[in-house]
Amino acid sequence: MTPRILAPVCGAALLALVQQTVPAQAVSLLESGPLADFLTVFRQQAVPRQTIGWNSPYKPGTVVISTSQRRLYYILPNQEAIQYGVGVGRQGFSWSGTKTVTMKKEWPSWRPPEQMLKRRPDLPRYMAGGVDNPLGARALYLGSSLYRIHGSNEPETIGAAVSSGCIRMTNRDVIDLYGRVKVGTKVVVLP
Repeated sequence: MTPRILAPVCGAALLALVQQTVPAQAVSLLESGPLADFLTVFRQQAVPRQTIGWNSPYKPGTVVISTSQRRLYYILPNQEAIQYGVGVGRQGFSWSGTKTVTMKKEWPSWRPPEQMLKRRPDLPRYMAGGVDNPLGARALYLGSSLYRIHGSNEPETIGAAVSSGCIRMTNRDVIDLYGRVKVGTKVVVLP
């Protein structure tokens, strides 16, 4: 009899199960490649996504980020919002203001900005999109700035102030937000 795995199974639990029953060569397929990309979507998130009551002056479809709360809100009709946990800029790298989503990319490639390379010369000059890329599964580019709302291959940083100014989300959450947000969406970043 072939064992069946019933959904939903979190990626970590599935990986642990497979590591017990499958040769090491096959397990490496779960750590990188298309199957690993798929499993990334199901990794457990530290701050759960939820729909909340929201009485705000912002129109439905607006993205509001509270840096101090480390939360992103996608405004819905009827005084509701979807609340997501985010990672924000560390001390000296946080910012506030209003931007517009000017571009969206799935599994984006990454070129660290010159300022970042000066601080971290050990970083690669280019990384192709994929599970190891720090921009994660999706990226929403904000105006002509270097800032983005993007996924992360470090879900443990959600809820923390650790980035160089970008807004980090779990890959699962950024995929959800990406499907809701259009180019031209207003993004308000509050202190």
